[in-house]
Amino acid sequence: MTDPEPRAAIRLADLPLEVRPCSLAAALDVLGERWSLLALREIGYGVHRFARIAGYTGASRDILADRLRKLEAAGVVERRQYSERPPRHEYHLTEAGRELFPVMLALYQWGDKWAVDTPALTRRHSCGQPVQVDLVCHHCGQPVTHETIHDEPADA
Repeated sequence: MTDPEPRAAIRLADLPLEVRPCSLAAALDVLGERWSLLALREIGYGVHRFARIAGYTGASRDILADRLRKLEAAGVVERRQYSERPPRHEYHLTEAGRELFPVMLALYQWGDKWAVDTPALTRRHSCGQPVQVDLVCHHCGQPVTHETIHDEPADA
């Protein structure tokens, strides 16, 4: 099987001025709020119960409940009942939530560099070295940068 012929690149800045349909905008509709990302951080750390998620994030109970409901409705987390009386649930990442792992690592890396004076944690790979998130093309193994990609219309 041969690689498909590349389609003509488009320059997004030259398109007519209108609101763009965009996967980034759609993702931000689901994730783009502080308490949602911090709840996902805690669930990723293995904190599954509401009160502990609230405690570690500092979110008010009302806001956290709202964000967890939205994440559940979007299929990013799932609730699992652990007590019938009173009814209590734990929150776990779904496949969609687990696929956010590289996104979260990239945000940690950016925050360590640009948002804090001293990072609170060092994340190390199993080889013992600090984790560095790098984007590479899965096809050729070369780095992915703003200069090495181009945009083309998606297949309809």
